[in-house]
Amino acid sequence: MRPNPLYDDVQFLTKPGWFTPVFWLLLLATVVVAILVWRQQPEQRTARYLGVWGLRVLMGSMWWQQTLWKIPPNFGGLQYWMQQEADHAAIALQGALVRDVVLPNLGVFGPLVYLVELLIGVSLLLGLFSRVGATLGLLMGLNLWLGLYSAEGEWPWTYMFLVMIQAWFVIEPPGRVLGTDVLLSQRRSPQASSAFSWVM
Repeated sequence: MRPNPLYDDVQFLTKPGWFTPVFWLLLLATVVVAILVWRQQPEQRTARYLGVWGLRVLMGSMWWQQTLWKIPPNFGGLQYWMQQEADHAAIALQGALVRDVVLPNLGVFGPLVYLVELLIGVSLLLGLFSRVGATLGLLMGLNLWLGLYSAEGEWPWTYMFLVMIQAWFVIEPPGRVLGTDVLLSQRRSPQASSAFSWVM
């Protein structure tokens, strides 16, 4: 039983392991980037921009936290949840794919899932290539929504809300708000910036 959100946050931010100082460094980096953009871009000095930045950091933190129970080589509870997808997928083909391809080859797919979620978390925390990170998050959210649609005790709207937030981030890339994408776009020529506009 979880006592309260504050206790959970303290536990998350002080958990022993290499990933805790790395997370603190990512948080420090996102604050430094936000300050740099704040100083250079007067139009971003609004409550709206601060709000979008805060939502991006929270969503990136959520993805980072989800990687912590998938760290190779044990992958924590990943096998259990993959089995849930195999048993409760909304689409039979997805369930069969997870059961017959993914689970027997968890040594291949486990690190892949871990790396994708790690990339999503880092992308959103830093606002770096945030549209790509959000697109990967959207696809992972759709996979969870469909894969756990009929699992007992799961509320499908939980995953749909995740999908909706990620879709919003694809439409309005949050790295353009007090993020690294802003700094990268300043350093590129107009031709390069237009070519990279989709990923940022």
